[in-house]
Amino acid sequence: MIWGNLDLMLIVPALLAGTIVLSIHVPLGQEVLKRGIIFIDIAIAQVAALGVIIATVFGGELSTWKVQVFAGLSALLGAVLIRYLERHYQSALEALIGLVFVLAASGGILLASYAPHSAELLHDLLVGQILWVNYEQLLWVSLLYLPLLLALFLLNNSQRPWLFYFIFSLAVTASVQLVGIYLVFASLILPALVSRGIKKRSHQLGLAYLTGLIGYILGIIASLSFDLPTGAITVWTLLISSLLVKLLLNRTAFKILLK
Repeated sequence: MIWGNLDLMLIVPALLAGTIVLSIHVPLGQEVLKRGIIFIDIAIAQVAALGVIIATVFGGELSTWKVQVFAGLSALLGAVLIRYLERHYQSALEALIGLVFVLAASGGILLASYAPHSAELLHDLLVGQILWVNYEQLLWVSLLYLPLLLALFLLNNSQRPWLFYFIFSLAVTASVQLVGIYLVFASLILPALVSRGIKKRSHQLGLAYLTGLIGYILGIIASLSFDLPTGAITVWTLLISSLLVKLLLNRTAFKILLK
């Protein structure tokens, strides 16, 4: 592909979108691994997507903010449900979270069949349209994430589980609209897995952010160069980035630097 001004106009917003998503999903992913509820992200993301589908089917041509409100309320309800399951059914929690995901996904497919351009709607919710995000979208997501990040880093979320679920559901709702369900899940889990085991918090966060950013850069470049779906290929480049960073971590020199 010939690199020109048009390509830069696609690359810059897409990279900003990836950076914004990583900014909150990296610390959230580390918290998810700590709590042992790995599939919470994809389950709540799917519930948020179900909210978007419901708003589209029953609300008709709603404004963007109304769709976001509906999706956010759906995600909050999903978070409340999962918090209830965590408190009362801990031994079977992962199985129940998986069930929430399957029910939300299948319900979304059933409802989407009544929506205009249903195939396009489902595709956008799953793999996203990161190359087509605009600066207005990035601005309002950034304004949402800023207080959520402050609450995540400054407040003791381990003592306030409800606060964690509140932050999580709002963040996932916005992220799905930017990059899709699959990339949201990959952004949450892969960088967190790579940095797991590093004791110093600043090193852990820095390594996870670096891993995620490399994955997004490679994914966007591969998408533009080979005309591949950006969300789908970025999931794979995040995996490649994670594996490469993990290999480097196994070298003694890098272990010393990250102590």
